[in-house]
Amino acid sequence: MKEWIKKSDLILPKRKSDSRKGENGKVLIIGGSPDYVGALALAGLSALRSGTDWVTVAAPTKVGWAVNCLSSDLVVKKFLGNYFSNRHLNILLKEEKDYDIVLIGNGIGLKSLNFCKNYIKKSKKRLVIDADALKCVNIDWVNNSILTPNEFEFECILKNSKVKNKNGLQKKLRDNVIILKGEVDEIITGNKIFYNKIGNAGMTKAGTGDVLAGLSLGFYSQNNNALMSAKLASYYNGLIGDLLLKKHKGYFYLASDIVEEIEKIIKKKL
Repeated sequence: MKEWIKKSDLILPKRKSDSRKGENGKVLIIGGSPDYVGALALAGLSALRSGTDWVTVAAPTKVGWAVNCLSSDLVVKKFLGNYFSNRHLNILLKEEKDYDIVLIGNGIGLKSLNFCKNYIKKSKKRLVIDADALKCVNIDWVNNSILTPNEFEFECILKNSKVKNKNGLQKKLRDNVIILKGEVDEIITGNKIFYNKIGNAGMTKAGTGDVLAGLSLGFYSQNNNALMSAKLASYYNGLIGDLLLKKHKGYFYLASDIVEEIEKIIKKKL
């Protein structure tokens, strides 16, 4: 029998009234390439809207300046070149020490796959892995992390992890959680699968996956619970999509519209 995610099962992160900047999450997002600038802004702003205190974006130089133009709320660190490569590896492994969690993959492009592979293998941080970075990952390389693949990216994970199917992958998950995106999202753990039917066909719009990854990152930085963070991200991403479908009377809403609605919906605790 399928276990569906219900509103009553979800626990939003809480913060102390006397907390200081950074105590409610400080995160790093590594990604971006000349063709994909908006992905970083969508992910970063979604993390901020979820309640995390601080988001730093690491991006190639021109991409970083473009992100600066898109948002004044994101701290942006810029790295020479149009794509990430292994020459950036050590400096980013050093940079990650200042953050609670790292999101890698949004807009990073296929030219950076070798960098992604080496960074994921060597990182000491909990990770959220999304987009092209999922195409090179082996589940054995990560712990206490959230992966957010679509069907194709999930097949890549199976192949890289040398397992034939979902059951085989579950046996290797350990403390990792997978949000398998689809008509019905599957939140996969080592011993259980939860299902989220909230959402609609408009969620196929470009950028909605970046919002989901940003929400996963933001929630995880606040509650240190990968499974609850994955449930919250999937549920609220879909819920806002459903509300926007009604508001716009059709599939005319954008990923950026979802970002703008996050605060309102979470405040209502719908």
